Amino acid sequence: MNQRARIVMTEDEITAFIGESRKLQLGTINPDGTPHMVTMFYGLTEGRISFWTYGKAQKTLNIQRDARVSCLIEAGEEYSDLRGVLMYGIARRIDDSGGILEIGMNVARRMAGMPDAEELLTEYVAYTGRKRVAFVVEPTRVISWDHRKLATPV
Repeated sequence: MNQRARIVMTEDEITAFIGESRKLQLGTINPDGTPHMVTMFYGLTEGRISFWTYGKAQKTLNIQRDARVSCLIEAGEEYSDLRGVLMYGIARRIDDSGGILEIGMNVARRMAGMPDAEELLTEYVAYTGRKRVAFVVEPTRVISWDHRKLATPV
């Protein structure tokens, strides 16, 4: 077995890794074709990565023009501890207020590290959600790695 095959995460490992992480690097495509990279807190909507942002943000304008995105989630400081998931996908825009509120709450819970803080977060999310749109990423390709697997014999 080659080294690349040894470090690939299983579907369950990918799901767990995405579920335990809170931030990702979001890549969109600028009008001139260059990448636009930003760090985003994200939520999970029916198991898929979701995020919200202001309607006039550059990432929103980029996605409106070209919905292809990349989402990089990574962890680890030393080479032997590096783990990550790179997801390519299509960002589907959510415009209805209920969907924006739901995604905003998912993001805010994880961002604050307070999964059960409904009362504390609802007012903030409802207020800031007035100028926001939300997106759900429909994955088209997923690449993963877990260098901790290199320490285990084949």
